[in-house]
Amino acid sequence: MEPLSLREFEDEARRRLAPAVYDFFAGGADDEVTVRANETAFAQIGLVPRVLRGGQAREPEVSLLGRRAAQPLLIAPTAFHRLAHPDGELATARAAAKAGLIMVVSMASTVAIEELAETGADLWFQLYIQPDLGFTEHLVRRAEAAGCAAVMVSVDSPVFGRRERDLRNGFLDLPQGMVCAHMDGRPIAFRADLSWDHIDWLRSVTALPIVLKGIVHPQDARSAVERGVDAVAVSNHGGRQLDTVPATIELLPPVADAIGGTVPLLLDGGVRRGTDVLKALALGADAVAIGRPVLWGLAVDGENGVVRVLEMLGAEFDQALALCGCRSPGDVSLDLIWRNPCSRCSS
Repeated sequence: MEPLSLREFEDEARRRLAPAVYDFFAGGADDEVTVRANETAFAQIGLVPRVLRGGQAREPEVSLLGRRAAQPLLIAPTAFHRLAHPDGELATARAAAKAGLIMVVSMASTVAIEELAETGADLWFQLYIQPDLGFTEHLVRRAEAAGCAAVMVSVDSPVFGRRERDLRNGFLDLPQGMVCAHMDGRPIAFRADLSWDHIDWLRSVTALPIVLKGIVHPQDARSAVERGVDAVAVSNHGGRQLDTVPATIELLPPVADAIGGTVPLLLDGGVRRGTDVLKALALGADAVAIGRPVLWGLAVDGENGVVRVLEMLGAEFDQALALCGCRSPGDVSLDLIWRNPCSRCSS
């Protein structure tokens, strides 16, 4: 049967993927408290719709760092798409181009950025700053030459999270014949000394907009703005790094307050419905990014599966806008949000 929701896409992907591959995509760190929280937190937030505001057609487009997107949605950077489908990131990029959405290409992509650029998709490049800064600069130059519109730096990974599903499955490396297309045979290395000085260094070697992914503390958000960062993404790495970090939708409002609208604010983690997109916008985000649902669509039907996932989420968001009396993302406001004042009370 045709999946009718992103969760049904996941169910079908689970049936199609090898168990170890599904666990690699779906799993998180330690007890996976954060993985579960990212999704469940959205259900604890209600919507209070406005009515009688006219039946104008919706205009869901947004502008992010000078680029237009058909919806306030991005494709988040996720690794190793060829584990889900032989076409890998190439299929994902083609779907992004059809949908008119920005794709953030993982540094751990199994298809090179140069090939992905040929699809015509709007691309950003996700970067882990490597111990070898010369090689890191080489990666940035490749992204620039390929026409990427921004560099998204993952800043929440000084070390690798402990992912027990992968350890149990012995899933420690890519299958034979599959490689990280950007690493020239090198392993991706995290650096424990990652600091603001490295962000300053990156600014010194590229004129591309810099997006920091993994900001969850308001003070870090303030520091990012003070350092001249161009955008901030509230992210807990999908629960794959430090477990028990709260859901990103819970952490979003204080970060939004700290930034005060000075730079674009993104969110990823747990977005599974169009209403989730609207809630994130109401709480301060300019757009959201989705990761795992793209992989589920890819596993189910390649490029067409990703297109369907993006269309489904976009249609749900359009419906949520209409039902909340909004015409565009700019109309979404905090007064649409309802929280049970006793939702945090113990019984």
